[in-house]
Amino acid sequence: MTDALTLPATPSTAPSTAPSTAPAPAASTGYRWRWPALAVILTGSVMEMLDSTVTSIAGPTIRADLGGGTSLIQWLGVAYTLAMTAGLLVGGRLGDIAGRKRMFLIGAGGFVAGSLLCAIATGPETMIAARAMQGLFGACMIPQGLGMLKEMFPPRELQAAFGAIGPVMGLSAVGGPTLAGWLVDADFLGTGWRMIFLINLPIGLAVLITASTFLPAGRRARGVRLDLPGAFLASGGALLMIFPLVQGREHGWPGWTFAMMAASVAVFTAFGWHEVRKSRSGGDPLILPSLFRKRAFLGGMATGTIYFAAFSGFGLVFNLHLQLGLGFSPLRAAVAGIPLSVGMVAGMGVVQAVMRHGRKVLHVGAVTMTAGVLALVPMLGSQAGFWQLAPALLVTGLGSGLIMGPYFDIVLASVEPHETGSASGTLTTLQQVGGALGTAVLGTVFFSGLSAGPTAVADTLWIVAAMSMLTFLAGFLLPRQARKAEAAS
Repeated sequence: MTDALTLPATPSTAPSTAPSTAPAPAASTGYRWRWPALAVILTGSVMEMLDSTVTSIAGPTIRADLGGGTSLIQWLGVAYTLAMTAGLLVGGRLGDIAGRKRMFLIGAGGFVAGSLLCAIATGPETMIAARAMQGLFGACMIPQGLGMLKEMFPPRELQAAFGAIGPVMGLSAVGGPTLAGWLVDADFLGTGWRMIFLINLPIGLAVLITASTFLPAGRRARGVRLDLPGAFLASGGALLMIFPLVQGREHGWPGWTFAMMAASVAVFTAFGWHEVRKSRSGGDPLILPSLFRKRAFLGGMATGTIYFAAFSGFGLVFNLHLQLGLGFSPLRAAVAGIPLSVGMVAGMGVVQAVMRHGRKVLHVGAVTMTAGVLALVPMLGSQAGFWQLAPALLVTGLGSGLIMGPYFDIVLASVEPHETGSASGTLTTLQQVGGALGTAVLGTVFFSGLSAGPTAVADTLWIVAAMSMLTFLAGFLLPRQARKAEAAS
């Protein structure tokens, strides 16, 4: 996955009139079509990110049309993130083996096909399967783009290229739910919620055409092998943990739900044993076992899991309460959530100026996020409007951005240079697992309370606040500073 960021560049041998076949050039000059290629990569990333957020707004409408239990709303997000997790474990490796441009095209094409299947779904089962297909092919596409950036851009331009990712992703985070709400309410040509997936068809077609033209062919890495047993064990363990959390409430928590969760521990243990064995035999493990001997990295895993679970679960429950509890339309609910995204983008922007303070920034973020969530508790119990909710949402988003901004840099300070690729991939995968876990757990708590009375959202927000403070405590396991900050001082 993140090995893509360390591949050497290849001298250009193709004529300048054929960008579609040109390999990545030497690092000193850069690939001729690098800026159009960056636009292609960013467009693909935006398409994927939009679809990772749209169902948090459109979920109630989709369920009302397709039927199924309330767990369908959770599965719309969980199926996507679980498949994304499984795909990310091998996506970067497939780029090494088959070529990054080829895997980007396969990923984009499969993502578009999955979007079409979502749009024509006629029942809950086909919808969930199509969402899983989207996540799986999205995981094939996304790692390739990041790898090609390192190949295409010379060192003097690489920071600017990576710097373009943040604002684009930030705008996507703001625009995704809003676009979904508008499309659902607009009901173009009677398509209703289906338009949030149909819109991917022209975008995806443009990505495929321009990617074929502008992305560099690059070269394949030799001697890299795919650890399919490891990927199977890791994704199987995640499914065994999350499936009963989503479905257990509707079935009255029968014995098989607890048996599956216990089995997930056994499967994750088997995964760890397999990775150690593969590393000792000179193979290519998905995760370097040496990472799990580092207290700071383990602390980073705990911190990340709690934070990503809290934030993803909060986003789902907030949107559900606005629509199911307060009667907001999808568009009104999406607009109401804009301050949360704006606050998060602002928080991540502030981080650049205060990064020298290391993990203190993360601690301030956790306290700020907790304060914002608690401020929402009394307001969400009444018919609060946009302006009443906005201040607390801004504070919540600001705190989240202050956590997210320094997180990866601080955690990666604990690993050795040769472990950085594996560590980055592990943390990216953990982000998806945490998001799926938060959606499953907090969604289940919310729906359980919804049937019992009006305190459902308040109970869930208290849990989110508690998770934010657990993030604060877990942060003490992290290094005080990121390595680059220590070197600078």
